[in-house]
Amino acid sequence: MLGACLAWAIDNNLTRKVSLADATFIAMVKGLTAGVVNTGLALAFGGILPAMKIMIAAGGIGFLSYGVSLALFVVALRNLGTARTGAYFSTAPFAGALIAIPLLSEPVTVQLTLAGVLMGAGVWLHLTERHDHRHTHASLDHEHVHEHDAHHQHPHPEGQSADTSHQHPHVHEPSTHTHPHFPDTHHRHRH
Repeated sequence: MLGACLAWAIDNNLTRKVSLADATFIAMVKGLTAGVVNTGLALAFGGILPAMKIMIAAGGIGFLSYGVSLALFVVALRNLGTARTGAYFSTAPFAGALIAIPLLSEPVTVQLTLAGVLMGAGVWLHLTERHDHRHTHASLDHEHVHEHDAHHQHPHPEGQSADTSHQHPHVHEPSTHTHPHFPDTHHRHRH
């Protein structure tokens, strides 16, 4: 279990480093890689492929449950940082356990209650934290979907609108300012 947690932490931190890329492309590459590796391992250990109808149904469920979730996870990494995204994402199993209480008549145990209190406290701490200080942004040249805000003030080619979300290569000039922020893509600075 510790090994799986360590691998997930490494994966999250590496994925955050590429999170400015298209989230659906990242989810597709990770999903295809995992699918090929896991299918290969299953076949190598004697598994057999199910009927085509089952594979198509499993693919659809995987797309909705894993693919969409992973694309949203990448966007969250970009905007919230690795720790917050991991903390929020890790509440999903607890939500499943809560749903199982009325649907499957699962008991409410001391462990479940304690885990819920601790998880709720952790999420509450993240949600109520206010991180606000003067900080400096170095020059940065990159591309991602953005709107014009305090970090995205740049010119556009003739005919290209800056009024809506858009994507193009752009340069952030060095700037120093103060505002509330998370350790997102534009706020990776020392304290």
